[in-house]
Amino acid sequence: MTDMNKWRHIFKLDPAKPISDEDLMKICTSDTDAIMIGGTDDITEENVAHLMHKVKCYSLPIVLEISNLESVVPGFDLYFIPTVLNSRDVKYHNGLLLEALKSYGTLIDFNEIVFEGYVVLNPDCKVAKLTQAGTMIDDEDIEAYAQMINDMYQLPVMYIEYSGVYGETNLVKAAADMLTETQLFYGGGISNYEEAEMMASIADTIIVGNIIYEDINKALKTVKVKETH
Repeated sequence: MTDMNKWRHIFKLDPAKPISDEDLMKICTSDTDAIMIGGTDDITEENVAHLMHKVKCYSLPIVLEISNLESVVPGFDLYFIPTVLNSRDVKYHNGLLLEALKSYGTLIDFNEIVFEGYVVLNPDCKVAKLTQAGTMIDDEDIEAYAQMINDMYQLPVMYIEYSGVYGETNLVKAAADMLTETQLFYGGGISNYEEAEMMASIADTIIVGNIIYEDINKALKTVKVKETH
């Protein structure tokens, strides 16, 4: 099984967004620990498979963060299933997992499945609106979510997602301080090395996404956090 506990940096690619072969090569040979494929809009079996096969040319782990069952294809090292704990819709707590088990339960290799305790904190992002996430939370709330994930559900990953904006470090640290076994992922708004370094000093693993499509050179510089963490 792929050991993600040592991952400190992940590049996240959106299969619905274009990326040149040259930029993809730079991303995949950058010394990032893994490539995550995932997104919210227009995620299809075709574009997921197309991007996966391109990334497979490089020797690094590749994971799919599942947003819908129709886009799930074989060939990934790991499959991340988010449970959005601050969603007001039970569908995004365990509905996706329920449908997956009903359709493919006898075929699933559970060694490839990672259940993420997901907390979305940017009220304006697409995933917050889609999942009806309650994003107005304080330190006590995030600490309780962290306890829920670490001590009660005992999930391997807590993913704090700001999706497009840089997050509040005090909230990320409050969560980090409560986790003893669960790995903390942070994603959202990392646009340069300094922001990456700040979040890497708090979270176990940082996820870098949007800046890939805006400034590839700034994206590549974020990998340097591995030298100090």
